Amino acid sequence: MKKLLLLSTLAVLFSTKIFAQKADKIWLSGTDFEHPKTWDFKVSAGNNSGAWSTIEVPSQWELQGFGEYTYGRWYKELEQDEPSKEEGLYKLNFEVPADAKGKVVTIHFGGVMTDTEVNVNGEVVGPKHHGGFYEFEYDITDYLKVGSENLLEVHVWKHSENGSVNNAERKADWWLFGGIYRPVWLEIKPKTHIDHIAVDAKMDGSLKAQLDIENLSNNLEVVASITPLIGEADFESQTIQLDSKNKEQIIEAKWKGVKTWDPENPNLYTLTLQLQENGKTIHEISERIGFRTLDFRKRDGIYLNGTKIVMKGINRHSFWPEGGRSTSKRISVMDVNLIKDMNMNAVRFHYPPDDHFLAVCDSLGLFVLDELAGWQNPYDTETGEQLIKEMIDRDVNHPSVIIWDQGNEGGWNYELDDDFAKHDPQNRIVIHPWSDFNGWDTHHYPTYLTGVHRFGSGENVFFPTEFMHGTYDNGIGAGLKDFWEHYSESPLFAGGFMWVYSDEAVLRTDWTGDEKFDSKGNLASDGVLGPHREKEGSFYTVKEVWAPVQFKPKAITETFDGSFLVTNDYLFTNLNTVTMKYRVMEAGKNAMYNPETKATILTSGSIDLPDAVPGETRVLNMPVADDFFKGDWLEITATDQHDREIYTWTWPIHKADYFANKLIYQAEVNKAAKVAQDDDVVTLKSKEVRLQLNTKTGYITQINSKKRSIPFVNGPKPIGMKAEVEKVTLTQEGQNAICRIDYNGGIDHITWTMYPDGRVHMELIALKNAGRNSGFDGAFYEGDIDKFGITFDFPEEGVEAITLFGRGPYHTWRNRLQGIEYGIWEKEYNNTITGESFENLVYPEFKGYYANFLAGNLQAGENSFKVFSESDKLFLRLFTPEEAQNGFRGSHFQPSFPDGNISFMYEIPGQRAFKPLSQQGPSSQPSNIRIKSGDEGISMKLWFDFRE
Repeated sequence: MKKLLLLSTLAVLFSTKIFAQKADKIWLSGTDFEHPKTWDFKVSAGNNSGAWSTIEVPSQWELQGFGEYTYGRWYKELEQDEPSKEEGLYKLNFEVPADAKGKVVTIHFGGVMTDTEVNVNGEVVGPKHHGGFYEFEYDITDYLKVGSENLLEVHVWKHSENGSVNNAERKADWWLFGGIYRPVWLEIKPKTHIDHIAVDAKMDGSLKAQLDIENLSNNLEVVASITPLIGEADFESQTIQLDSKNKEQIIEAKWKGVKTWDPENPNLYTLTLQLQENGKTIHEISERIGFRTLDFRKRDGIYLNGTKIVMKGINRHSFWPEGGRSTSKRISVMDVNLIKDMNMNAVRFHYPPDDHFLAVCDSLGLFVLDELAGWQNPYDTETGEQLIKEMIDRDVNHPSVIIWDQGNEGGWNYELDDDFAKHDPQNRIVIHPWSDFNGWDTHHYPTYLTGVHRFGSGENVFFPTEFMHGTYDNGIGAGLKDFWEHYSESPLFAGGFMWVYSDEAVLRTDWTGDEKFDSKGNLASDGVLGPHREKEGSFYTVKEVWAPVQFKPKAITETFDGSFLVTNDYLFTNLNTVTMKYRVMEAGKNAMYNPETKATILTSGSIDLPDAVPGETRVLNMPVADDFFKGDWLEITATDQHDREIYTWTWPIHKADYFANKLIYQAEVNKAAKVAQDDDVVTLKSKEVRLQLNTKTGYITQINSKKRSIPFVNGPKPIGMKAEVEKVTLTQEGQNAICRIDYNGGIDHITWTMYPDGRVHMELIALKNAGRNSGFDGAFYEGDIDKFGITFDFPEEGVEAITLFGRGPYHTWRNRLQGIEYGIWEKEYNNTITGESFENLVYPEFKGYYANFLAGNLQAGENSFKVFSESDKLFLRLFTPEEAQNGFRGSHFQPSFPDGNISFMYEIPGQRAFKPLSQQGPSSQPSNIRIKSGDEGISMKLWFDFRE
């Protein structure tokens, strides 16, 4: 026991000695907004102003109930004369331990909006800092009372005294906040210490580092060592002698057998530098690094470790509804995981993000474009030089950071371009986002056919740093597949960054009504995720389109042998590292009659993946059991080497008519159905169901099922065509009663059949026998068809849910057919307005278009009914999503919906993405039809079950 206690004591003494060689770090604030500390505070204007109170630090003072909220488009859509300009005063009493005597003490601010003046014990410790997105520090050694209490006072101006700072940061399309929103801490270091390190660690294990050493002395050397963060490997430490005259020094070392960093294999090491004097360690610092080699080749591409990269990226704001720009490590981990879950490998910002976010990008694997702020307006040269240094000093060693951005959309200062290399030994490129600058074309929101010696028809490497704008979930998924495949045809394509990661809806502490979150209408509701990271439909579209495993199109038929063609779309990873499993799913016969009925797994197993390097296509073979065709759909799920799901693909095993026959309930009834006409009304009647049709319009006018009257009426009304009733024919075929309605126009005829058990069948034939027309082939041509089908009226009131068999669970558009999969989906009714219903944001949305509709049970109390499709590739239109209420003029929420409430369609419209559909790709364009004499026409077959 004594021996054990002695060992424990020695361990504590040893760890204390090591800690004493490092910089002591004392948190004056909390580590993030979720773990704050309380300071004294007073704000000059706005809410709760004029009196001393307390505030949590770090935080944005608006979220703490102080000051005034302002959105950065105050000068444009919001039509305000000026933004809010309150000032904040902070006070904190703190102690510095007595052992800090004779050492250097610095105070660090992770980020303050916007101008900052720091006082310690009544004295200003340095010049006022300008700029809200940057980490800065002051040496306060000479202002401290070591071993006793000290007073820290921080004066913060929300609006800068520097006009260029306001133009760059506070005249922008984002929320403008105030306050100390990132942590504040002290660092206590020995008098002679390594003040800063900038590393260039190459793929071959070589390392070059620039060191800034304070208070040089003789006989100094650095002992460098590396340790892998994951796994075990023993690397020999290396000792480098230092020059006793130069504060800035370069050291070099090399290790064999290192594992390189890339976003698919983010291998990290802890680099430890021990500063020794006469063989004794006097200071020690550690940095997490990754060994990787960047190579920027103009008119060719961007290479990492010798591999040309393509960035699948998104823009992100540092934002949380209850924190503003004050976030946390928890949020960073969540966000990077969500970005990786979309099969993305890159992220861009409009300013330097939180340091903990970059650390997570390092460890989980994302490329980062790190940006000097400047939203359409630049910093002046003197200010920009200081802020570039602060940004690079903090971020230079992150292996995830591969490119520096200077400003955004005109927010660059050409005098500053050369400053980045002064602080960056890796000499990363500097781009001007949205411009074609210095060999790198980053044009924003390009059209599908962008050309005239740009993009695919140009000679510069191109990667739009903004495209696929996502306002109201319009454009991130809609049209993505077209754009991506088209751009990827060019060897100069280096990727792109969609706008944007999440809706910036902030909690309004000054609002008292039911509405609590503010996105300033359509200005900040442009994410693929909601403000609390709720997944919109485009999330899954991106996940499929950007999956690193791509299946070639295939339909399962009776000759299916289990083979698929699969392409490896990774950059660095072999296909054989992927785990793939399959499930054959079987729906119960009563699935449409008993909601919550679960599909069963008929068979399941694993699929062996072949060896395939990135870019190769190979055949994979799935075992096909003897009972495979008893199943209804096939699911295949791929998982990467880090156990992250890549995607789950599905295929129907049968055609629509098979499912209709299987799933609709058929009863034995001896009494025949009847049909009769009374003036303008045709009545189809069975023992349980009566359906009436108007002979002049062809519309259903009434449906009764026992004592129920089901308001599914005023249809089938044609969509995208005209049709007038020509004649009505009634017949009896055995026990079935039939009404055939012939039309003039787009519909040739519709046949209604009432079965004795109450089932109703509808068969529509349209676009038949055009006859001879002008043209070389005698065809009738109709273009610009974005909606085609039939529609009915049905009241939305009282609708509770739908059991939906088809592709879901999200609604879709003609240009966003990826990310939806076959299944039986139980969907409860909601009235979510995408990108606006922040107080009750329920996804997936209930209303809208659904692809490959096979069957549905619409649950609406006494009005409930079921419908089954015998036609493949049919869209169900389920009511009309409510339009956004708060969008500014010129915003586009959704394309128009057809008349009626429930529709069955073969063509639905595309969703625009920031720019008109005409500027998007083929899948966004309306369809056309050519009809020739002899064509049998377009068939649509539906079964309706109105029985109880």
